[in-house]
Amino acid sequence: MATKPGERRLQILQTLAEMLETPKGEKITTAALAARLDCSEAALYRHFASKAQMFEGLIEFIEASLFGVINQIGTEEARGLAQVEQILALLLRFAQKNRGMTRVLVGDALVNENERLQARINALHDKVEAAFKQALRIAATQGEVGASADVAALANLLLCFAVGRWEQYAKSGFTREPLAQWASQWPLLQVACLATAAAAEPA
Repeated sequence: MATKPGERRLQILQTLAEMLETPKGEKITTAALAARLDCSEAALYRHFASKAQMFEGLIEFIEASLFGVINQIGTEEARGLAQVEQILALLLRFAQKNRGMTRVLVGDALVNENERLQARINALHDKVEAAFKQALRIAATQGEVGASADVAALANLLLCFAVGRWEQYAKSGFTREPLAQWASQWPLLQVACLATAAAAEPA
């Protein structure tokens, strides 16, 4: 039975993501990808104009997966600080379940690839940081963080925590799992957020 074009595209992206899961992190060539799929390189280019376009397909999957849930959190969870917790847990959980995608998120898989790919990942990070800012602003209106708190600094701290855990996971050959210390680390981060509320209160 012939594979439909959309199904073949998905199969190519799934195989690329699987190849990115190798702990050694070798550069992936279209020749190696074609060999894994048991097809010619020309067959790959019938579905994607370039390898960069294949990576863009992975980034689109990451964006849809993360922001679909982040938007859902914003709709269903009223408390700002709970939104922060759920978004942060989502970022760690996604990485832990998607090793190859983690290497894309930290840019490791994009070295020597088209510059626009790293720019797009940078933009994705900016969108995550903006989601943290929005949740923290809600938390500020609810008194969970101080009204005068530096929301931008807190949002950046949370993003750096997530990216750091992604980086550690990828660089450790996927042995240091992002969620490994989550139960202990979230209370510490929560204290950092709550401390801005205490600092904002009049003596």
